[in-house]
Amino acid sequence: MKKIQISPSILSADFSQLGNEIKRLEEGGADLIHVDVMDGHFVPNLTIGPPVIKELKKNCSIKFDVHLMISPVHKYIEAYSDAGADIITIHPEATDDLSASISKIKSLKKKVGVSLNPETKVSVIKDYLSQIDLVLIMSVNPGFGGQKFMPEVLDKIRELKNIQKDKKIDFDIEIDGGINFENSKTAIEAGANILVSGTTIFKSNNGDIKKNIDLLKSL
Repeated sequence: MKKIQISPSILSADFSQLGNEIKRLEEGGADLIHVDVMDGHFVPNLTIGPPVIKELKKNCSIKFDVHLMISPVHKYIEAYSDAGADIITIHPEATDDLSASISKIKSLKKKVGVSLNPETKVSVIKDYLSQIDLVLIMSVNPGFGGQKFMPEVLDKIRELKNIQKDKKIDFDIEIDGGINFENSKTAIEAGANILVSGTTIFKSNNGDIKKNIDLLKSL
C-alpha cells in the first residue's frame, strides 16, 4: 500500500494571508499544496493565475499540485509550468487533444495528472493511463469549496485499482471534494493514496492544521 499523502486545498485558506497560510501548511506536515485554478468558464468560479503561484512558490519547499479547471487548457500549460507547478492536472473535456496535452506536460518535465468529474467515466482515460502519473477523482462537482462528498465516485477508484493490477501500471489516485474525518477512511480503503482537503484542514479543531493533517493520515 502506498503512503497516504495529504494535499491541502488553499481554496479554503485565508486569501489575504496566503503566504502565511502556506507556511502553516508546510509546518503542519502537508505533503503537497493543492492549488485550484478556475477560469469562470470551465467551472463557475474564478481563482488565481500564474503570477500568484509564482510568488507563493518562492518561499515554499513543498511540491505544488496544480489542478487546472480552465478551457481550453492546452495553451496555458506552459505558463503554469513556468510559475512553479510540479504536478499539472487537466480535465479531458478541456482539451481538444488529450494525448498532445499529456505530452506537453511531460516535455516540461512535470508530473501529469488527469481529473475525472463525478459524471466522467474511467473509460475516457483508460488508453492513457500508462502515460499518467496521477488520476484525480472529483467527489464533488468542481467550482466551489465546502460541498458535500459524493460516495458513488469511490467505484471509479476501485475500477482504477483493478486496472493497475491487471495492466501492471502505477499512478497515484487522488480524491478531491468534501473530504473529512468521516469519509477519508472509505476513500483510502477504496484505493486513494492522496487526499485533497480544504475546509477540514483549515477549519476543524479551531484551525489546528497539524492536528487535522495527522488525523486525516491516521484514519
